[in-house]
Amino acid sequence: MSAAFLGLLTVFLLCYLAGAPLGYGLIAAGITYLALAGVDLSQAPAMIAGGIGANFVILAVPLFIFTSELMNSGGLTDRLFRFAQLLLGRSRGALAQVNIGATLIFSGMTGSAIADASGIGVMSIRAMESAGYPKGFACATTSASAIMGPLMPPSIPLVIYGYLASTSIGALFLAGLVPAISLALAHAALVGYLARRKNLPREEWPGLLAIGVSFVAGLPAIVAPLILIGGIYSGVFTPTESSAVAVLYALVVAVVVYRSLTIKEFLRSMTVAVRHTGAVTGLIVGAFIIDYAVTNEQLPAVVTQLVLSITRQPLLLLIIINVLFLIGDLFLETVVLQFVMLPIVIPIVNAAHINLVYFGVVITLNMMIGLGLPTLGVLNFILSKLTDTPLEDIIREMWPFLALLVGGLVILMLFPQISLFLPELAGFKGG
Repeated sequence: MSAAFLGLLTVFLLCYLAGAPLGYGLIAAGITYLALAGVDLSQAPAMIAGGIGANFVILAVPLFIFTSELMNSGGLTDRLFRFAQLLLGRSRGALAQVNIGATLIFSGMTGSAIADASGIGVMSIRAMESAGYPKGFACATTSASAIMGPLMPPSIPLVIYGYLASTSIGALFLAGLVPAISLALAHAALVGYLARRKNLPREEWPGLLAIGVSFVAGLPAIVAPLILIGGIYSGVFTPTESSAVAVLYALVVAVVVYRSLTIKEFLRSMTVAVRHTGAVTGLIVGAFIIDYAVTNEQLPAVVTQLVLSITRQPLLLLIIINVLFLIGDLFLETVVLQFVMLPIVIPIVNAAHINLVYFGVVITLNMMIGLGLPTLGVLNFILSKLTDTPLEDIIREMWPFLALLVGGLVILMLFPQISLFLPELAGFKGG
């Protein structure tokens, strides 16, 4: 390991411990490496711009972020939640199950666990609190639902993985469908069991008329994921183009159909989206420099040779990688694992002839679980702040949901066809 790379690690660790924004820490560490390695720093901007520009799939990230803001501001989220609430209202713990279903549909437009939690998730928590649910349980249900959400296409984490692994985004989107729906059903069953055990409230039957009216009002939001997925796999537009279609669709529905999006709300949504996009762009820029340093040091080749000298058995490698990532979830932020660790791990997976589409779904769920863990679980902190719920109350209620999610991860890892069935049916081979 060179002195330049040791300098990179030192600067990154210092920035991380100091609490600096992660993107800034990655950029500072990368520039330190370039300077110590004798690379002309004046060439760095062109190198970064060229590298990012060559991967136009990254354009989907800011557009999906903008979509989530428009859906919140334009009333699509409200109508979607209202329909799900009326449809499932009679069963005990129904509002918690509404949370699951609405989050799954909402994920199909935003692709972001954070957007799910801070958008429709907060709305669900407030409704559950008003109905007499414990706030800790409401927040834990929301956190677990948001963790599953990014498996539902379109998904920002899967887009980023596809960029890092040079893997088909369309295949990844299809591969996440069955796991997302299966986990949602298992989650709903767990909520039903806990609802009976905790004697959670149920609501009155609203009648078919009220449900029908709510369904018509929420239909544009309900069919949005179907339009996007159908457009991608019918060849009408690419996964990247689908992000632009999502923005246009959300705008048309909010302005023309619901007439609920004001100029002020539109500008606010754009401001928030630009701010979040800036943070993501900083991460991508920093990760690009880190990736250059890692490649220049031949670290992937060295690590791959070391790991494969221990074992070449695919399942054992997968178990080792997932255990290491779960441990990493406890101490490192998800974006560190995604932008720093994945570029090192992907060559190992590729060398072991493990399908990269299947691995993408498995490792994405692994990293999303990190968002709900009691150490650095970002979702728990966000929900605690947004709902004024003590963090310890959320963590106490999270354990059954975390056990379910880890169990789902193990099943996905042991049975690749759960995620590969649809991509192979659609004609995607390899990965």
